[in-house]
Amino acid sequence: MFKIATFNIENLDITSSDYSPTLEKRIPTLRGMLNRLDADILCLQEVHGQELSAHTANNPKRELSALHSVISETQYANYFVVHTVTSDEEAYDKRNLVILSRWPINLSQQYKHHHLDKLEYRKATALPVETAKEISWERPILYAQVQVPDIGLVHVVNLHLKSRISSSVKGQKVNNYTWKSAAGWAEGYFLSSIKRVGQALETRILVDEIFRQESNAKIIVCGDFNAQPGEVPVEAICGRVENTGNPDLRDTVLLPCSSAIAESIKFSHLHHGKGNLLDHMLISQSMYHLFVKADIFNENLHDESLPFASDSKFPESDHAPFLATFTP
Repeated sequence: MFKIATFNIENLDITSSDYSPTLEKRIPTLRGMLNRLDADILCLQEVHGQELSAHTANNPKRELSALHSVISETQYANYFVVHTVTSDEEAYDKRNLVILSRWPINLSQQYKHHHLDKLEYRKATALPVETAKEISWERPILYAQVQVPDIGLVHVVNLHLKSRISSSVKGQKVNNYTWKSAAGWAEGYFLSSIKRVGQALETRILVDEIFRQESNAKIIVCGDFNAQPGEVPVEAICGRVENTGNPDLRDTVLLPCSSAIAESIKFSHLHHGKGNLLDHMLISQSMYHLFVKADIFNENLHDESLPFASDSKFPESDHAPFLATFTP
């Protein structure tokens, strides 16, 4: 049996505020969930980095000490770990992607504009008027190769695509929560969409590259897509024949494990009382015959968008973990 999980653990950090619980309060809840998953490979999003005593602006030094505190005294404490890094080879301050594996990780890489150049765009509603500037996504794609016993080489891709929150537009905001115009908000939303779809496109290019090197590759693409089934980012990564119109590309189609989950419980996030499936597990055709089941642990999921709701009431994440089980 082989189990892989993806989990947006939501702003995992040591520091806290009036609106967020302390790490000590979060550890029992998060540790309980991770133990329940009992995953052989665990893909995490939103793991913050903590500055070491030697950290300076010119010499950044960070480690994932908050994560290590959570996974201590669990099976994951002995897992092999890779995570996203800055150009200084240090953990990012915010929202690192992490892959933990029971088995050695043969190779790990990250991709950010390696397959797709930055775009140039001039914001139409910016005040004062701006010249065209480059658009870049905020987080790399994290890729790893793991030799899974009795299954073989598995290519794991961990994603956290751009959120649906509108990107900043100069001169268009009164404060963090208030826009000066609907057009300004709409342009910010448009820019976020470009970033989200751009990341998805770069992911699909990476998947095609893997298939060119290994035609029958076992691929798992998972993470927080900030998009629902049928929306462009998910469709772009899946590459369905219904979209390409080319049956010869069938072997490169990725299949959503969520198709095996009943509609009534197929959600990983709640917003205004509505369940959304924003977290996904997509597998290559070569893994389909190994696929047993998919589970989303959403029984304790809360809705932070409701009036008066705040993180201080909820030590768990606002995303539910997604687990897929395979058998040789």
